[in-house]
Amino acid sequence: MSLNIKKGFDNEKNLWNVELMGEVDIYTAGDLKETLAHLLEEKETDISIDCKELDYIDSTGLGVLIGVLKKLKNIEKNIIIANPKSNISKLLKITGLDKIFIME
Repeated sequence: MSLNIKKGFDNEKNLWNVELMGEVDIYTAGDLKETLAHLLEEKETDISIDCKELDYIDSTGLGVLIGVLKKLKNIEKNIIIANPKSNISKLLKITGLDKIFIME
C-alpha cells in the first residue's frame, strides 16, 4: 500500500491541513517526515492531520509525528489528529499518544 498526502494552509485558522490517505509505515514514513518538515520550513504553526482515509500507521509513523510535535511544542504549537478510524484511535489510546496530540 502507498501513502498519499494532500496539504494546504488555512489562513483563517492559521494552520496547516494535511490529509493522509493509505498507510504510514517504515516504507512511507520518510515521505511524511519530509512533507511535514517542508511545511514547517515555510510556516511554523499548528498542523491538523485528517486521518479519515488513513488505514494504518506503525511505530515508525508515530515516531515521525512525535518528532514533529516536539519541534512544535518548543514554539507552543500542536498537532491535531482529526477523524481517526477506530484502529488508529485504539492505537493512539494504547500508546497514550491520545494525551499528547489534540484529538478531534
